[in-house]
Amino acid sequence: MSYQIDDPTTFGVGGSLNWLVGGAVGGAIGSLLFGAVLWLVDPAIVTDAIPGIYGLEPVGTAGWAFHVAHGLILGTVFGLLVTRGPILGTITADVETGFLAAMGPGLRLTLAGVVYGLAVWAFLPVIALTLWATVGGGETGFPAFALESLVGHLLYGLLLGALFALVAEIKPKAEATDAPFDEADESA
Repeated sequence: MSYQIDDPTTFGVGGSLNWLVGGAVGGAIGSLLFGAVLWLVDPAIVTDAIPGIYGLEPVGTAGWAFHVAHGLILGTVFGLLVTRGPILGTITADVETGFLAAMGPGLRLTLAGVVYGLAVWAFLPVIALTLWATVGGGETGFPAFALESLVGHLLYGLLLGALFALVAEIKPKAEATDAPFDEADESA
């Protein structure tokens, strides 16, 4: 049993679809924070560039709708990933490192969200969007390596992980999951 620390993850939405609810809530709200960062830097990123990715003209709140939909989908993927055995076992593992041992699973899920936000930034705007624009022969209208994109994705991941830890009850599943790197019992 690798889960031993009481934390906000001991309450919340339970059941087999808790990852879906936690990921959707965290992803949608996280994308609103990310969108606010982009809006403060340059509102055209949200209103023009995001619909432009799909070849659409900017119309009303379409950019915001796409942005929140992206966040919701990516949030549910995060929820699915962090509740699978090997990843959940790693996140909630007992460790001998003082710094990590002092962290509860809620903080570990929050940090996992930050890592996920960084991975999403590296894969989607930096690699996929650049390839999409290159193959399509056009410009994305949003620089792939823009600092506001990196900051926004990190904030998205931070809020996603924190809200997931608050919304989804993972304790029962974490208690039933072993860390993938636990040593086998040698006395058997």
